[in-house]
Amino acid sequence: MLDIAEELRAWCAAGRDFAVATVVAVSGSAPRGPGASLAVDAAGTALGSLSGGCVESAVHELCLEAIASGQGGVHRFGYSDDDAFAVGLTCGGVLDVLVTPVRRQDPVRPVIGAVLDAARGGARCALGRVVCGPPQQLGRAIAVHADGSYEGRLGGGAALDRAAAERVRGWLAAGRTGTAELGTAGGLCGQPLTLLVESAAEPPRLLVYGAIDFAAALTRIGAFLGYRVTVCDARPVFVTAARFPEAAEVVVDWPHRHLAAEWEGGRLDSRTAVCVLTHDAKFDVPLLTLALGLPLGYVGAMGSRRTHTERARRLRAEGVPASALARLRSPIGLDLGGGTPEETALAIAAEFTAVRYGGTILPLARTHGPVHGQAQAPVAAPVHDRRTKVP
Repeated sequence: MLDIAEELRAWCAAGRDFAVATVVAVSGSAPRGPGASLAVDAAGTALGSLSGGCVESAVHELCLEAIASGQGGVHRFGYSDDDAFAVGLTCGGVLDVLVTPVRRQDPVRPVIGAVLDAARGGARCALGRVVCGPPQQLGRAIAVHADGSYEGRLGGGAALDRAAAERVRGWLAAGRTGTAELGTAGGLCGQPLTLLVESAAEPPRLLVYGAIDFAAALTRIGAFLGYRVTVCDARPVFVTAARFPEAAEVVVDWPHRHLAAEWEGGRLDSRTAVCVLTHDAKFDVPLLTLALGLPLGYVGAMGSRRTHTERARRLRAEGVPASALARLRSPIGLDLGGGTPEETALAIAAEFTAVRYGGTILPLARTHGPVHGQAQAPVAAPVHDRRTKVP
């Protein structure tokens, strides 16, 4: 839903009644993932998209029904095997879609409105909605802010609301959207529930210190992965916008001073990756001394094993404790075997991606379970099962 937050906020401000249909889970081949939304107002005006056109007509009607009745629900859309082959397709997808009425009198409206307002203002917030559980709780919502405060009720008591807020806050801290189990099945309190969590958070930061050719390659892959990339170096002749066109910003400053300012300004968090490519002690040591003392997601430093040994000695001399030093990824990156700037950037990006999501760094052929850590299975026991073609 937050993909159309600006437009929905305007609808709320204008007092419109509407319903929102949101992808809860995807199985197989489907064009958009959890969180993608289509909204329809009482006049039939539509915003957003769920599948690029395949299920929109059916969902449009469901939204109008929800506005009229005040009743939402989870609906399943997908291929039957016969349908897939009949149209010449060998793979299909299944979408589970939550339809939520958001009329002026609905208790969910102020909760959704709070998230939309926060998202528009650039504040970090997340919306958790019940997509599987007792019928009377389906569609109930809770809005959680970065400071842990929350509003809304799930209808299972204060203990359940607190547990839900804590779980949603964890997803917000990671900046992720998906489904989370809550209640007995999740080891918390109350009846088992499944929440769809949608996070409104600024892109994660990638701070690249050292304006070298490896930095240019890392900037490109970082931007491709959706990071807001900053390149910083104390040498103005090297750190220019022309050399790093994919960077969101280039900064001429001493690295440790820049990092301190970013942290004090509240612009960094547990998703931030810091890559130190200078391999020069006068830059590295003060920068890493600071970085390893902050709750950042990833801190890596380039250099040979000899460089790392000497760097570690200097950091210990600066008072960096062993527990903090153990967080340093050095030599930086995974052992992929390549050596060009682009191949090295790939190895670094692979490492900070694995650290962020808790990846095993093993070949998928040697692992078990879901191929993608964020992949979500369809919600159990959907209210309806509508076999509609999804590309």
